[in-house]
Amino acid sequence: MNVSPDRNQQAHAADSSSGKMPRHVAFIMDGNGRWATARGLPRTEGHRHGLEALRKTIRHAGKRGIEVVTIYSFSSENWSRPETEVSFLMGLLRRFVQRDLSELHEANVKISVIGGRDDLEKGILALLEEAEQLTRNNTGLNLVVAFNYGARAEIARAAKRLAEDAVRGDIHPDEISEESIGNALDTRGIPDPDLIVRTSGEMRLSNFLLWQAVYSEFYFCDQHWPDFDEAAFDEALACFSNRQRRYGGLDATAL
Repeated sequence: MNVSPDRNQQAHAADSSSGKMPRHVAFIMDGNGRWATARGLPRTEGHRHGLEALRKTIRHAGKRGIEVVTIYSFSSENWSRPETEVSFLMGLLRRFVQRDLSELHEANVKISVIGGRDDLEKGILALLEEAEQLTRNNTGLNLVVAFNYGARAEIARAAKRLAEDAVRGDIHPDEISEESIGNALDTRGIPDPDLIVRTSGEMRLSNFLLWQAVYSEFYFCDQHWPDFDEAAFDEALACFSNRQRRYGGLDATAL
């Protein structure tokens, strides 16, 4: 899996969108089940094809010179889905690690995992930690996997960490700031997403990166995730390149 861009690829990526490429793109990969249902297939087939769409997305992100890709792979609310579907998704995770991890490592991809870990089944936790440990020193694309993730729970964990620091006397409550909260989040050290893409026509964040998305651009498309391909990715990037990002200020042309 060739996902690490060389300098020529990075230059091409910048040129192809007027130099306004997002540094970090996050994906809410929605519509696997609906894709399958529309074809008279079991929902599990949608997830299987969705995994192939993910592989294409990672490869294309590398070619386009994107530094960070975050995927909403499994939310903390997804445990409420039917047990058979959850079991299948855990099996897909195992197969992804077993099949793709070595290729991602060879391609210099770094894997980071965000989300709650305390209550995870030991086998699943071991897989996630294996992926992180094997790739921790890689310097290419950073693939951030949001697993058992919920943004509100993440913020609550950060608040708990800061409260514990305050009780120990390591920090005074008056010293708690946006920066210290950001550093207590699961995503510490990872830049906020420039672009958040959601497929399948839904237009909401669904408890995903609520703190980090404060100045993200959003791109919603009607395609179900299994149909999201390189052309669809490029369309999202082209849309981003035409956005004016003012971060609360004014565009210089408006002055």
